[in-house]
Amino acid sequence: MSSAIAAEWPEETGGFSRLRLKFRTWRRTRPFWGGLLAMIAGLPIMYFPYAKLHLAGLTMTMATTAGAGSLIIGLLMITLGLTAWFQPLVRVFCGVAVTILALVSVPVSNLGGFGMGLITGLLGGGLLAAWTPLKVQPSAAAAAPQALDEQQAEAEDTAPGEQL
Repeated sequence: MSSAIAAEWPEETGGFSRLRLKFRTWRRTRPFWGGLLAMIAGLPIMYFPYAKLHLAGLTMTMATTAGAGSLIIGLLMITLGLTAWFQPLVRVFCGVAVTILALVSVPVSNLGGFGMGLITGLLGGGLLAAWTPLKVQPSAAAAAPQALDEQQAEAEDTAPGEQL
């Protein structure tokens, strides 16, 4: 049964359902996906300069002099993602900063974490900068008295012999 034919969603009760609905409400009031992608982008940027990769019996060490720069870039990206989650008003700053850090990670951190950190950082930064909160829609109960007042004002403005 699809949501198009369902008359209404069934009532969900229980602790897990309430927790899930609270999380959904929290997630929808902030740039959740942009912040998550920004934090995920920081992980490969931090990891690869310090990693020892084993490939067919060969050990490849990626330790470079840029390891400290990679660590700082990765930590900043994770921090900016968390900041956008908990302070949505600074989302544009976080988005621009994550995008710049992702681009700076190309020469500093093994091509931006071999492209994984670069691509997710650019996507996350774009989502953070583009996100806007939804406008609050007036409820039907609050809009109904206002509509009645407008109709009464129009009715009073017309003369008794005029038709609408």
